[in-house]
Amino acid sequence: MSAAASARSIEFRNSALGATVAVLRETEPARLADALHKLMGGMPDFFNGEAAVLDFSGLSQAPARIDWAGLLSLFRRYQLQPVGVRNLPEGLAQAARQAGLAILDGAELRDRPAAEAAPVAAPAPVAAPQPVVSAPQPNTLFVDRPLRSGQQVYARGGDLVLLAGMSNGAEVIADGSIHCFGPLRGRALAGAQGNTGARIIATNFGPELVSIAGVYRTFERGVPEAVGGRAAVVRLGGAGKEQTLTIEALQLD
Repeated sequence: MSAAASARSIEFRNSALGATVAVLRETEPARLADALHKLMGGMPDFFNGEAAVLDFSGLSQAPARIDWAGLLSLFRRYQLQPVGVRNLPEGLAQAARQAGLAILDGAELRDRPAAEAAPVAAPAPVAAPQPVVSAPQPNTLFVDRPLRSGQQVYARGGDLVLLAGMSNGAEVIADGSIHCFGPLRGRALAGAQGNTGARIIATNFGPELVSIAGVYRTFERGVPEAVGGRAAVVRLGGAGKEQTLTIEALQLD
């Protein structure tokens, strides 16, 4: 594969919100790894932790499946933190959600072509497609009404506090920690820009997915009995590739 053909496998764009948009014309991690190596000159820390949205509009043909674990690992090797996808074939969307990625087809990203091999300035994760409120920056964002299925909230630059909980099918994203004083259902993604010290704290724990700094866990088989319906905290432990999520019950008495 020539360098020119390799570079065409992936194209990076900036967005008005500061997230890097990676337009993919290939989904095979091994071939994308070759393209990225040639495009970035082998620099593993090129992007410095920016949030990224994976855009599949460049695919000439939809694959039967995508190796999400391999794909996410590849981008993190170059210090990109994938937080969502767009223009993904419908049949692949569920697997993307299970990998901890938001579906962002309705988000206003307003792409701008990025200069080749130039880092993106002012990184920030992508705003949710159906925001309930706008996040103040850098203060904590408070949401005082329940979030219903299909609603999404993003707290940019700070913590998110849910005073009335959220339902299955809702999604919340925060650069800092997430505090839920009520039922925590749906998907909760804290530390969206790579803050490994972020936590998810809930008084009634029962989510579909939790994630901190890109490390996620799903609950297709149900939430563990030790924490289900109870007060719980989610934190990130370990180091490097060995980082895992720890979920512990809290004693509030």
